[in-house]
Amino acid sequence: MAAVQWHSRARRYESELQSCGLEVAPVEFSDYHPLKSITVTDSKSRKGARKGSTSSSSSSSSSVAPDPLSSMLDGTDPLSMFAAASASESPLTLSQSSSTGDLGRGKRREDEVGVDFEPWSSKRGEILARFTTTEKLSINLFMGSDKGKAPSLASSAVSEKVRTRLEELDDLEEGSQRELLNLSQQDYVNRIEELNQSLKEAWASDQKVKALKIVIQCSKLLSDTAVIQFYPSKFVLITDILDTFGRLVYERIWFMCSDPRPLPGMSCVSVCHCIYLMSLITCLHSEVALLKCNRFLTKCGIQETVPRFTAMIRGIGDPLVAVYARAYLCRIGMEVAPHLKDSLNKNFFDLLGTFRQIHGDSVQNQLVLQRVEIPVYLTLYSPAIHWILQCVSYRAPEALLTEMMERCKNLGNNALLLNSVMWAFRAEFIATRATDFIGMIKDCDEAGFPKHLLFGSLGRSLACADPPEAERLPILNEAWKVITKVRSPQDYINCAEIWVEFTCRHFTKREVNTVLSDIIKHMTPDRAFEDTYPQLQSVIRKILTYFHDFSVLFSMVRLDLTFSSLKQSLVRIDLTSFSVIPPQERFSG
Repeated sequence: MAAVQWHSRARRYESELQSCGLEVAPVEFSDYHPLKSITVTDSKSRKGARKGSTSSSSSSSSSVAPDPLSSMLDGTDPLSMFAAASASESPLTLSQSSSTGDLGRGKRREDEVGVDFEPWSSKRGEILARFTTTEKLSINLFMGSDKGKAPSLASSAVSEKVRTRLEELDDLEEGSQRELLNLSQQDYVNRIEELNQSLKEAWASDQKVKALKIVIQCSKLLSDTAVIQFYPSKFVLITDILDTFGRLVYERIWFMCSDPRPLPGMSCVSVCHCIYLMSLITCLHSEVALLKCNRFLTKCGIQETVPRFTAMIRGIGDPLVAVYARAYLCRIGMEVAPHLKDSLNKNFFDLLGTFRQIHGDSVQNQLVLQRVEIPVYLTLYSPAIHWILQCVSYRAPEALLTEMMERCKNLGNNALLLNSVMWAFRAEFIATRATDFIGMIKDCDEAGFPKHLLFGSLGRSLACADPPEAERLPILNEAWKVITKVRSPQDYINCAEIWVEFTCRHFTKREVNTVLSDIIKHMTPDRAFEDTYPQLQSVIRKILTYFHDFSVLFSMVRLDLTFSSLKQSLVRIDLTSFSVIPPQERFSG
């Protein structure tokens, strides 16, 4: 019998090593999500048991869904332990976050608003300058302590950490606050700025509970309408702090999710737990500030959250507080997800449904107590309603704008809404329907909202877009019949200045001369013009813009312009030297 010689099989170790490794599947960055279930495919090589058999592979997949509620006792503190466990790591700055880009940035350009959308920052200064008060204000200040520093992860039991967190948050309600009374407006602003700085310092020093206390405290201030005429400015100041909080939280979570070397104890569950815990212990406004963080939870996190916030605002009893809460939701929504316009539109229609509360008994009693007149009170709503309508009408189809206009028309006491519509809607939409808007203005109640303010808003739109040519003279006649009856020199010139441009743009020197003579009639008594130089300069500037022939100018009126000092660079207009033409209530064709 011949001997059989056995030879060892030739081995290709490099190919075998590759076949035993984990399979790599390409994933689009927009589909990546740090909390998404992870699927791992493991390929194992087994030696053949029979002759001629080759290595076979078997795959096993495991998918684990994170549970944010069951992870509370896993030993991870989402508020501060991440930073404490990696003191050597440098914090992520806003510029670094921007360099990496948000999730899905560049994927859908419709998620971003264009340059034609007026940002909130452009309105902030105007609101602070307009809504002021001489009354004394009060504020509750958090008296911070060292208890906000988290205990060591290695030496702290889970139950002890949970108990410590609850005690620290309860400390906010148990005398850790100090109420400051009789503050001037400037003192109040300074205190709010101190809180904003304290928030940044607490976050940077890893005192996350202290930072949360500051945010909760500021959110509660938005429910206080003790000095109601100052509320719009208070809203601007407080939401600055909430914006800071939302930015800090988002940057922190983004850093933890994008770091290729994750922190000890860091997991998808930890991130979810962090967002969930902060949303539970904060108020509505601060939860809205965290809206952007919901994109870390699910792909539809923001889309599912905005309707919930809209429904929650319906439970706010004070209509002024509610309208500004809706404005804040629309502002954050336009920054984070402007493509979700349908969800934001519901805030406007909810506003229409509760608009009658403004004229309810509870509001009237509050105004009597604070000695505030209803016209002054209604102007407090203007910034919020303007902003809501600007968000809703941005690139909206004409059918939606028409529906909103009709809904406002059918609502009683609608002067406030009508004024905001003319401010926020596209000028072309207003101009083509200028006659309809004049009809709605004439039907408004003069006692609730002065009609000259409505005509002022209409005039701003008509200065940017032209109405039908056949309607221009009737429009000017109807507007000036209201403007010329305004008794207050300041209110008169504020409205007349707007309509001077409309007159110069569409009419001849005869109509402009008539407008100027009426201005002289109102501004000459008691030298009222001395308090309105900026508006009068604007009138002259607009005339010079449209009439370049000086012979025409001086055939209208004789203008005696005296330049003041170069230091002030102002033009002083001496109205007593104007030639006066008998005023006419109506203009000839």
